Amino acid sequence: MSPSVFGRRFQMSIERKVLVADTKKKDFKMVETDYEELHKQKRERSKKLVKKGIKIALLVFTFVIVIEIIYALRSFDSYDVRNVVERSRSSATQYVKFNDCLLEYSNDGVSCIAANNEVVWNQSFEMISPQVEICGEYLVVYDAGGTKIFVFTVSGLQKSIETSSPVQTVCVAGQGTTAVLMKEDGKSQVKLFDIKGKELANGVFYEKQGSFPIDIALSHDATKLAVDMVDVGKGNVSTTIQFYNFGSVGQSEIDNNVGTYTFENLLVPEIDYVSNSKMVGIGTGRILVFDGAQRPKVSKEIVIEEEILSCFYNDSYIGVVYDNVEEEKYCHVEVLDFYGRTVMENDIDIVYDEVEFLANNEICVRNAMECQIFTTHSIKKFVYTFDKELFKILSGDNGESYTFIFKDTIEEVKLR
Repeated sequence: MSPSVFGRRFQMSIERKVLVADTKKKDFKMVETDYEELHKQKRERSKKLVKKGIKIALLVFTFVIVIEIIYALRSFDSYDVRNVVERSRSSATQYVKFNDCLLEYSNDGVSCIAANNEVVWNQSFEMISPQVEICGEYLVVYDAGGTKIFVFTVSGLQKSIETSSPVQTVCVAGQGTTAVLMKEDGKSQVKLFDIKGKELANGVFYEKQGSFPIDIALSHDATKLAVDMVDVGKGNVSTTIQFYNFGSVGQSEIDNNVGTYTFENLLVPEIDYVSNSKMVGIGTGRILVFDGAQRPKVSKEIVIEEEILSCFYNDSYIGVVYDNVEEEKYCHVEVLDFYGRTVMENDIDIVYDEVEFLANNEICVRNAMECQIFTTHSIKKFVYTFDKELFKILSGDNGESYTFIFKDTIEEVKLR
């Protein structure tokens, strides 16, 4: 083979290798371009999926809101009876919901009844005027004007206390501590007992000094005690509320007193802790709200211009019933939050015996034969006139289930 031919072949071989190399480079560039396009398409698909997910979430959210609105605006005028229990108690028997049980009490004893109508426990006693206070897992039954106090949990009796002076009122905390206000012969005593009945603290007040306690309130954690004093020594009525702290904050204060507030020309006959740090005082024409985990202070004074017929409250709201002078209705109910803002208002067109919050925050107005139930959305949810004497209404687990307690039966019902 001649050198020239070999040279040409060698050159052609090199050119082919270069061409192949160029082709491979071009192919490589094409693969790289496809990979970027794949990522771009993937990002577009992800965006579309996110947008689709947001749209679905918004549709579901809107659907849930619409269902809740429809559910909240419903009203009922009848009911179906799901279960009936015959009762053979006297007309003096009273009922209250205690955790998941029904508490039945009267002058001769108290019973705790489970949801399946089985008696969990009962305790017999003799009381002239039995009163009940509940806080969390603890229940206290005491004889107003008597000397007997019983403290229970859902398991049964935890302790009994026999006082030396007639009991005016009793409070219980969420861990079983009890505060007792006693009064006799111009002298009032406030005592604090632990769950075992051991006396923790006491104070004595004499009416001849011009002021005396008319109510007490114990915080749910038992660290704070409020004493409500009325003063008539200056020719007019004024109220002084004293706060005592039994925790570390109160140890450095004289007699554990962490705050004293006086309200001139105001009678506050009732005070009550609705949580560890919040207390309400129900006065004549004014509602006081106190806040503070350690040193309570007045956070709101709600002035009531109209004449108050009755007042009720729970841990979320305060309800006030006024005389309805202008309208052809018997009275008017208004529900306020603890900032004094109106939550609901409704006229009541029946003569009521009792108005109260149910466990689901609904407002129940009733007498012996009629009842009206309102929601906090100002909806008159249920109106009914019964053909037998009604004693009590308890709310159930959902917005349609209730327990109606009549003179001779206890009925579990569903509204329709």
